Amino acid sequence: MPNIGLAELVIILSIALIVFGPGKLPDVGHALGKSLREFKIAKDSVFNDVNDALEKEKNEQETIK
Repeated sequence: MPNIGLAELVIILSIALIVFGPGKLPDVGHALGKSLREFKIAKDSVFNDVNDALEKEKNEQETIK
């Protein structure tokens, strides 16, 4: 994860304020937060599915031996 300093954060927020305006900025922030949360849930789900499949395969290999 890249480190974002105070100066970079101020620049990003200033650009967002200019692009979206003060009225829309809270809505954009809410939508972005919701999207990131859904992405994290989907990522965790895929990660768990892969781990379960690997664990199942490992157990099957141990049973065969």
